Amino acid sequence: MPLDKETLGDLISTMRRYVQERLIPLEARVDEEDRVPPEILDEMRSLGFFGLTIPEEYGGLGLTSEEEALVNFELGRSSPAFRSAFGTNNGIGSQGIVMAGSEEQKQRYLPDMASGELIGSFALTEPEAGSDAGSLTTRAVKDGDFYVLDGTKRYITNAPLAGLFTVMARTDRTVKGAAGVSAFLVEASNPGVGVGPKERKMGQHGAPVADVVFTECRVPAEALLGGAEGQGFRVAMKVLDRGRLGISASFTGFAERILDEMVAYALQRQQFGRPIAEFQLLQAMIADSKADLVAARAMVLESSRAHDRGEDISLLAACCKLFTSEALGRVADRNVQVHGGAGYVGDYPAERHYRDARLARIYEGTSQIQQLIIARNVIRAAKAALG
Repeated sequence: MPLDKETLGDLISTMRRYVQERLIPLEARVDEEDRVPPEILDEMRSLGFFGLTIPEEYGGLGLTSEEEALVNFELGRSSPAFRSAFGTNNGIGSQGIVMAGSEEQKQRYLPDMASGELIGSFALTEPEAGSDAGSLTTRAVKDGDFYVLDGTKRYITNAPLAGLFTVMARTDRTVKGAAGVSAFLVEASNPGVGVGPKERKMGQHGAPVADVVFTECRVPAEALLGGAEGQGFRVAMKVLDRGRLGISASFTGFAERILDEMVAYALQRQQFGRPIAEFQLLQAMIADSKADLVAARAMVLESSRAHDRGEDISLLAACCKLFTSEALGRVADRNVQVHGGAGYVGDYPAERHYRDARLARIYEGTSQIQQLIIARNVIRAAKAALG
C-alpha cells in the first residue's frame, strides 16, 4: 500500500538532509579507506534504510517502485557506496525472496534483512557466465533431503559482508539454457561457502565485491527458493527488472548532483575576464546534460508506475538502465571537461565521480545487453502485430 503524501514527503526530506549533512562530507574518506564507516551503517539501520522495499509485515516500509525511485533520486546524490551498503537488501538481495519465497523463507530472512542485521547478496555472475547468464555452470545436485552446490560466482556485490546469498545453480544438466537453473538461499556460515579477497576496483570504493566459491556445499532442500526447481532464471530476471529501476533512479540522482557541481564551477571559474559559464560551447554541455536528466527522471518515474500497476516492465527496465547509465557517463565526462585540468586531479570531486560513474554501464546488465533486450522486445511485438 502506498505511503500517504505527508509520510512520503517526510521520508524524502529525511533522505535529502541525511545525504547532504552526513554522507557527502564523508565521501573522500570512504573513497580513501574503501569502506563505509561502521557508525554510518548503524545510523542507516536505525533510520530503516535497509528495509525500504521489504513488505511491512516483515519489518520493512514496503515502498512501491515509484516511491523507491523518489527516494533513490535523493540517495543517488551521494557516493554510490552508500546506496550499495543497503541497496542489495532492498533490491537483488531480498526481492527474490519477496517475489518467490515460501512463507517460511520470508519469515526466516526478511525481518533481519529489513533491520540490517542480515546482509543479502545475489550470486548470479560466473567467470564464464556474465552477460550470458543462461550458460552458468554452478551446479546443485540432489542428495536425499539436501542439495550439494559446487561452482564459483564472480564480482558479487557485498559478498564480504553478506550473511545470505541467493544463488543461481543448475539443477538439471540435461536441459540447456535457463530452464535448468534453480535459485537457492545459502547462508554464508554454511560449510563449503568461501568468500575470496575483496577486489581492488577503479571506483565505487566502499562497495565491496568478491568471488564466492561453493565447494561440496550441502544445503537442505528447504533452501530451494519457493520450493520448486527450474524457476531460478525466471526469478532472477524479475528481480533484475525491479533492481534496474532502482539503480536507474540512483544514476539519475547522481548525474543531477554532478550537473549542479558542473554549473557551480562554471559560474565561479574565470577565463578571459569572465565566468566560463558564459561561453556558449560550455553552455551546450550544460544544456545537453539537463536534457538528458529531464528525460531520465521522466522515464524512471513512468516505468516505476507501470511496475506498480503490475505490467511487464522487461522492456521499460532495460530502457531505463541503458539510458540512465549512459546519460550518467555523458554528464560525468562533461563535468571533467568543464573542470579542465582540475577535473583530472583529486582536489575536486569530478575525478572521483568519473570513476564511480563508469561502472553504471556494466553491472546489472551491460549497455549492450540492455540493447539486445530492447531490440528483442520490439521485434517480438512487431511480429505479434503482424500475426
